[in-house]
Amino acid sequence: MAKRPAPKARTGRKAAPARRAPRQVTVERRVVRGRFDAAQSADDSRHWANSDALSANAALTPEVRRIIRNRARYERANNAYVHGICVTKSNDLIGTGPRLLLDTGNVEADREIARAFFDWSWRVRLADKLRIATEARIVDGEAFAVMFTNPRFDDRSPQLDLRLVEADQIATPSYQYSESVLPDGSFVDGLEFDAVGNVIAYHMLRSHPGANYMFDSWTADRIDASRVLHWFRATRPGQHRGLSELTPCLRLTANMRRYTEAVIRAAEIAADLAAFVHSNSPAATVDEVDPFAAIEIEKGTLTTLPEGWDVSQLKAEQPTNTHQAFTRTLLGEIARGVNLPFHKAAFDASSYNYSSARLDGQLHDQNVRVERDELERAWLDRVFAEWLDEALLIQGYLPPGLPPAVRWNWSWVWDGHDGVDPVKEANATETKLATLTTSLAAEYARQGKQWDVELRQIAAERRLMGELGLAIGERPAQVVVPGLEQAQADGEPDLQAAESYRPTAAMREEAERGLAWRREFGRGGTAIGVARARDIANGRPLSLDTVERMASYFARHEVDKQGEGWSPGEPGYPSAGRIAWALWGGDAGRSFANRILDQAEADA
Repeated sequence: MAKRPAPKARTGRKAAPARRAPRQVTVERRVVRGRFDAAQSADDSRHWANSDALSANAALTPEVRRIIRNRARYERANNAYVHGICVTKSNDLIGTGPRLLLDTGNVEADREIARAFFDWSWRVRLADKLRIATEARIVDGEAFAVMFTNPRFDDRSPQLDLRLVEADQIATPSYQYSESVLPDGSFVDGLEFDAVGNVIAYHMLRSHPGANYMFDSWTADRIDASRVLHWFRATRPGQHRGLSELTPCLRLTANMRRYTEAVIRAAEIAADLAAFVHSNSPAATVDEVDPFAAIEIEKGTLTTLPEGWDVSQLKAEQPTNTHQAFTRTLLGEIARGVNLPFHKAAFDASSYNYSSARLDGQLHDQNVRVERDELERAWLDRVFAEWLDEALLIQGYLPPGLPPAVRWNWSWVWDGHDGVDPVKEANATETKLATLTTSLAAEYARQGKQWDVELRQIAAERRLMGELGLAIGERPAQVVVPGLEQAQADGEPDLQAAESYRPTAAMREEAERGLAWRREFGRGGTAIGVARARDIANGRPLSLDTVERMASYFARHEVDKQGEGWSPGEPGYPSAGRIAWALWGGDAGRSFANRILDQAEADA
């Protein structure tokens, strides 16, 4: 076995290497700044002094809501514009009340159930209560109603009723309000929540805090959330109580009243001080007169003045010319704050033309549709479901053989709004129906009507007209103007107004023929051609632009005369091109358009 070699003897310890100095690392720090003017502290910092980072519920404390609510009610009662705005918004939104449009698969049952619900809504004055609730939502910021059983109603029909409650009465008593700051957030001033944030109950004070009597004024009843209707507009996540819609406008409405009062006060002062006595002479040369002494002057008298004194009459400087402009400016800002067009807030459309009124009306109608959708989901659907649950329990109240209620469909029909120009609205509706871009149900709903009810009524009227021998669709007799019919028969265009021409009798006859062909054969022409034929057949004046488009059409489609089916006796008569030609007034329309354009060119 080999032996391991013996280790060598150490002669000395090796010197340790010299220690290195620690490495110096330089880190450059870069500060990234996003500069926003609105976040800077400047001379206007006082303007933002009241801004805060409070949560929605913390910002809307009971005291804050109470102060704003009381001030909004004060303006509603004392400011004519605010009063009118609230009434206008309520009437626009609710009108005469919603009507139920039901679809259970049984048409007769749908009509019977809708009639029963209408009778109930009339008995409980549903439309009146909805209008009051709408005003409460505007002024108080929220509206409450409690569904309860009214024993005074006939027990052979649903006894469901609604009781409106002011926002003041939905509150958590002070001895329980300390619980609202617990981590689970079980209370938010009158609202009780479960662990996941669902409202499970409302606390309603037994009497109004501002009532004349104080019986159990701070004792609250706990009402299950399924029996309470709560309608408000939340503007922040986590918001559970409403704030008055008039909040941004309260300072403006107060300034409007103050300015008006100041103008009146200045005018009264100027009127009360009829004149004043003054002197520019040295004090030694005038008679002494007591300063600020009042002198009664009788009407029709002549009087003398002390030596050295003169009289000047005050001019009434009020109301100033800026008063009306100031009021209109403030009212426009107030109307914007409550989502209302100026002409509705001021009840004055004298400065509007057709386009402006229509555009403002369309924007307002969109706001109305959104608010009605909120009301349907928050109140009406729940009310109908509650009414239906009770109605199904009453023997013989609803028609038999109905499908399960979960398979029912329903919607709500509201009052429509009249158009600014009924003729233009009717022509637009005709065009949309012809191009299948709308339906009768949608058009009747815009007018606040139920399409099936209206069609049945029209059918009944036509049957009666047939029995009485009245022609359906016959136009009323026109006023006969001597020489007018002969001139139109000769093809002379009738000048109605500047650049407006009435179609000739031959054009009307050809357009009516084209419409009849299109109904019979289902071909020929476009939606624009159909609309033009209706204008011509009804004798409506045509603008110069329309005449130019007619001439352009005839020039492009002259080639259609060479196609098969153009002339009587040919296969396929009348062809699609022949029908379209008739819709534009035919050969008489081409001569009409060319003659007007030649005359316009000669006059240029």
